[in-house]
Amino acid sequence: MEQSVTDNTAKSRFEIHDDGELAGFAEYHRSGNEIAFIHTEIDPRFEGRGLGSRLARAALDAAREQQLAILPYCPFIRGWITKHPEYADLVPSTHRARFGL
Repeated sequence: MEQSVTDNTAKSRFEIHDDGELAGFAEYHRSGNEIAFIHTEIDPRFEGRGLGSRLARAALDAAREQQLAILPYCPFIRGWITKHPEYADLVPSTHRARFGL
C-alpha cells in the first residue's frame, strides 16, 4: 500500500492518502511564523495502521523545514509530541507549559 502526506493549503490541512484514498487529515491555522494544529482525524477504516503517527511526523517535519513555531491545540498532535520529545523544540518555550510539554 502506498501512503503519502500532502499539505492541502486550500483546506488548511495536511492530508494522508492510502493508495490514493483520503485516510485522514490534520487541520491547522497558519499565522505569520506560527502554525496552530487544531484537529486531527483518521477515518475509522484506516485506524490501527500507524497513519496518524505518519501524518503527525510529516506535518511537524514540514513545519520544521519552514521554520514555523508549533502550537499544538489538537490533543493528538500534542500527545504525539509528548511521545516524541525531539519535536518539543518546535513549540516555543514560552508556550510549552501551556501545552503540558
